[in-house]
This record gives sequence, structure tokens and C-alpha cells, in this order.
Amino acid sequence: MFNANGSIIDVPGIKVGHQQNMTSMTGCSVIITEHPSVCGVDVRGSAPGTRETDLLSAVNAVDKIHALLLSGGSAYGLDAATGIMKYLEEQHIGFDVGVGVVPIVPAAVIFDLSLGDAKIRPDAAMGYLAAQIASKNRYPDGNTGAGAGATVGKLVDDRWRMKGGLGSASITLSNGLVVAAMVVVNAVGEVRDPDTQRVIAGSHDGQGRIQDMLALMLQNVTDPGPVGTNTTIGVIACNANMNKTQMTKVAQMGHDGLARTIYPVHTMSDGDTLFALTTGGIDVSINLLGTLAAEVVARAVVNGVKAAIGVLGVPAWRDLNRE
Repeated sequence: MFNANGSIIDVPGIKVGHQQNMTSMTGCSVIITEHPSVCGVDVRGSAPGTRETDLLSAVNAVDKIHALLLSGGSAYGLDAATGIMKYLEEQHIGFDVGVGVVPIVPAAVIFDLSLGDAKIRPDAAMGYLAAQIASKNRYPDGNTGAGAGATVGKLVDDRWRMKGGLGSASITLSNGLVVAAMVVVNAVGEVRDPDTQRVIAGSHDGQGRIQDMLALMLQNVTDPGPVGTNTTIGVIACNANMNKTQMTKVAQMGHDGLARTIYPVHTMSDGDTLFALTTGGIDVSINLLGTLAAEVVARAVVNGVKAAIGVLGVPAWRDLNRE
């Protein structure tokens, strides 16, 4: 069922492209659908950085998208969507408005400006390149695309954070249903493996040990820096026959996967946002689809942290664990 090396490209009709700058420690990741796809979204964090999420509301007219962007760079990184739109327009892909096409590209960003060079952010050129190279080829998790500058465990101080990253997971059922997730893990909280309840990344003590987040909170540690300086974002994708309202429900249920792995989650300092899109084709109950969505989101979070590589003095899971 679960694919050990699964990713969102396992879903039919999905292509993915990444670009990153490993000097400035930022990047972006784009999902392009081969055909316009139904999409919903659910925002749970209190400091989101997003684009076109209102359009995905069930009461609004446009019901399909052409691409999705996950990006670093905080609000500046939303500019990468302009490059994706330019690329899609050149391919004559978009919503037909009579005098041309308008590509629909919702987006969400993380705050990664405190790692690397804060003056260099994903821009339209980076977004264009990511869209241009989008393919069905497998990509590495960890410090890839929007995960390049992701970190976790910032409740105490950025000095004690650990490296987060981009994670993927998928599941395939015997009826042909594929459910997958791609998540950028950049939480203020710690990350726990839901299978073992072990904390695998969070705030370290400088001596190779990860501190207990709840204990730190009970010590009345001051809340982390400015609002919006964290955030976990992601995309759930499948090939189920669903409408926009149903995919919004799938996005809501998908947040359970974040709640199983990130503690605390959906805080005032996070802008946690999950998109849920479908390319269609398989009949399935929404209860099953939402349940599987939460499972792949949780696995993607763990995979992203375990694949991350420490940079600029920020250690990764692999630096503090010798399993």
C-alpha cells in the first residue's frame, strides 16, 4: 500500500519541478497538472502567506487550477508564481478568457529569511525555471526546492533550531487510487514520529540532545519571534472523482497529519496551509480519501525531516541520530 519511496509524482497527471539556491538557502517547488484539476485548500495557521486561496472557495466560480506553488522567501516568494504563469501562458495553458488564457496558480510560502541570505528570495525567474523543468522524474526529499531553507524547533531561539525540509509520501490502492503528499516542514514546533512518538527534530541544547517542547512551554518561555516567521505548507494530490467542496474537506482532514507529527501546530507564529487537488478518474468515499490524506501528510513530514541535511551550523536529524 504505502510506497517506501513514494512521492506526489505517483499520482497520474502530476509533474513536479524544483529550484533552489543553496547559497542563500531558499527555493521553490511547483506542481503542474497535465489537465486542469479540481482543488481545495484549508488554512489553519494564524500567519499565512498565500495567493489565490479565496478563488478555491466553493462559492467562487473557477473550479480548476493549472499549477500550484510552494515557496520560500516569505511573502516575497509569492513572486515565483508570476514566472509559472508566464511559462504556462507560453504553452497556451490557462483559463480561457476569450482574448487569451489566464493560468490559475494558487501558492503558499514559508518564512526562511533567517537562514542564508535574506535579500535573495524566489522570484519570477526561479518560478519559471521550476515550471520549465517540471517532470515525472523522482526528486530527492530534504533540502530540495521550497525545503532548502526550512527549519523547525524555534520556540526558544533560532540558535537552537534544527533543519526541516521537503518531504514526500504516497499510497496506492488495488483499485488504482493514488493518494500522495508533498510537504515543506518549517514549523515553530518540534516534529515527532507518529509510529514511535519519538521527537526526531526540534529545539536542541547545543550538546546533541533535543529538548522537550512542552517542558519548555511550561517554563514560560517567551513566544518565538515575529508572527509568521515559520509555517508548514503542502499539497495533497490524488486521482479521485471529487468536486471542489469535497477536496476542501480532504485538505481539512489532511491537517490531522500535521497534528500527529508537529507539536505545537497551527500556532500564532505559523501559517500552516494545505492544498488538496485531484486529477480525477477513481470513485472513492470522501471518508477514506481524507483518512489516507492525513496518513500521507504525516509520513511526508517525517520523511522531510529525516532526509534533511544540516547547513550553516543548523543540525539535521541525521546529525543527532545514529540509527
